[in-house]
Amino acid sequence: MTPRTGAMRLACMFSSILLFGAAGLLLFISLQDPTELAPQQVPGIKFNIRPQQRHNDLPPGSSQNGDLKTPTERATRDLSSRAPRGLNLLVPDQPQPRVNRGARLRPRQRRRRLLIKKMPAAAAILTNSSASTFVQPAPGALDSYWVSLQRRQQERKRVMQEACAKYRASSSRRAVTPRHVSRIFVEDRHRVLYCEVPKAGCSNWKRVLMVLAGLASSTTDIQHNTVHYGSALKRLDTFDRQGILHRLSTYTKMLFVREPFERLVSAFRDKFEHPNSYYHPVFGKAILARYRANASREALRTGSGVRFPEFVQYLLDVHRPVGMDIHWDHVSRLCSPCLIDYDFVGKFESMEDDANFFLSLIHAPRNLTFPQFKDRHSQEARTTARITHQYFAQLSTLQRQRTYDFYYMDYLMFNYSKPFADLY
Repeated sequence: MTPRTGAMRLACMFSSILLFGAAGLLLFISLQDPTELAPQQVPGIKFNIRPQQRHNDLPPGSSQNGDLKTPTERATRDLSSRAPRGLNLLVPDQPQPRVNRGARLRPRQRRRRLLIKKMPAAAAILTNSSASTFVQPAPGALDSYWVSLQRRQQERKRVMQEACAKYRASSSRRAVTPRHVSRIFVEDRHRVLYCEVPKAGCSNWKRVLMVLAGLASSTTDIQHNTVHYGSALKRLDTFDRQGILHRLSTYTKMLFVREPFERLVSAFRDKFEHPNSYYHPVFGKAILARYRANASREALRTGSGVRFPEFVQYLLDVHRPVGMDIHWDHVSRLCSPCLIDYDFVGKFESMEDDANFFLSLIHAPRNLTFPQFKDRHSQEARTTARITHQYFAQLSTLQRQRTYDFYYMDYLMFNYSKPFADLY
């Protein structure tokens, strides 16, 4: 073999290696989905809502041709004149880079709930953008009532972030899909996103959103069917990806939760103890057929008369005969709080204070307050802790424990106490 032939072979081998390397790089790039990038929820706009703008089809902050403009400018004027009861709200000038809540935590394998409960607390919690940019009261303008509500919000967000960092570290790196935002309602005029949690005041909250949007003059004018079966309010998943990410990045995101056992009993009473043309034939018939021995023909025909222990049997059955429903699904699944950075976490138990504080923060009309009327079965007493205990007294200790395990992440994430002393 001549030196020239050897040189040609070396050149051919080198060229082949380069071609294979280039092909591999192209294949790697082609397999990357650019949509799998989680949206960066921009801080610096929490509770410093801009003055009301005229409602139009384009999302605020977008150009006429639909290109998304990065929000790089923030209002710098002091909003203290519009703050509730003298609370001076400070507006940050520029957004700071968001810290990924799960970036420094190693992915953990899924564990059973009992193992999860025994895990030690996370050593450190990364600072969340909303918590770090929550409006601070100015010295000399403190009102103890509103400051206490603000501190309550900070504590709720801290507890929620701890739970997410401890057990759902990988969630913060997932992409937001339309499924994750399917329960979120949009109010563009005041730039509000509300995640609907059934049996936690959602009917009245949607009435408030309709008034904020200018669709009604008063919450008392809006009927139940208009709230739940009308199309006046848009859901976030009806927008394209750009519209979803823009609103998640720039709007004030809020949800309201309720004690899980109490919410479950409230749903049962509403759907199974009153005539219902959907829940009785769809859920009732399946529950009675599976869990009631010697069910009567009439019960199997109508699906009426489901008892609470039978309903809990259905809930805890991994092979349940009919699927899950939003009225008793986990809040952590309905609203994805470990994936979506909520700015405001309200509770049903402190609804009046939390709701009116939130309305003040977004500069809602002063005459708009959260309605107190009961949406359905108004003559019936609201589901309270006492009524909830009466229903759970019908269950065995094991059933109560399994139900608590079922809602464990909701109890942990939203800092609710164990409802029974024998639970672990």
